Amino acid sequence: MPHLRWRELSAETRNALERKLEGLYGHDRDAAAFDALAPDKQQALLILLRRFRELELWDSVRRIENVYGEGGVGMNFSAWPVLLSTLRRREDFTAMFARHSDNTGGLMERGRTRASLHFLYLDKGGVRRWAVHFDLYNPWASPLNAWRHLLHEKLRGETPDWKTIVASL
Repeated sequence: MPHLRWRELSAETRNALERKLEGLYGHDRDAAAFDALAPDKQQALLILLRRFRELELWDSVRRIENVYGEGGVGMNFSAWPVLLSTLRRREDFTAMFARHSDNTGGLMERGRTRASLHFLYLDKGGVRRWAVHFDLYNPWASPLNAWRHLLHEKLRGETPDWKTIVASL
């Protein structure tokens, strides 16, 4: 995958990312931060942007703090306070079995068989930190998918890369 440049992105994509990348990995401008990302992280960011926009959640993202595209596809970010209440009200997300032991809470997407979003948050010192990643197998889709999720992602520790996620979307 070729390395992308900020100026090559569509105006719509640049506008959506505007002010959300400032400070990422020490870069003070969105363009510099995006250009410095490795190609797998660029692709992961664009996949997440697309999926968040499909779900009308992108405006809840305040600032992106970390992006990963190999060994899992996801990001750490700060969000506007409405994100948690928005996710809790949605029928396509559930908090049941979505929390990890090292987090305050979590929510999982229910309506997809593959490449479903899994949000986690940690409340510490009066600040809420967010993380989101794609689960390749959505355990809410079927008993078989729950088994696949347990086997591949939990027991074997396999995490999909951005190419796997894009193929599953």
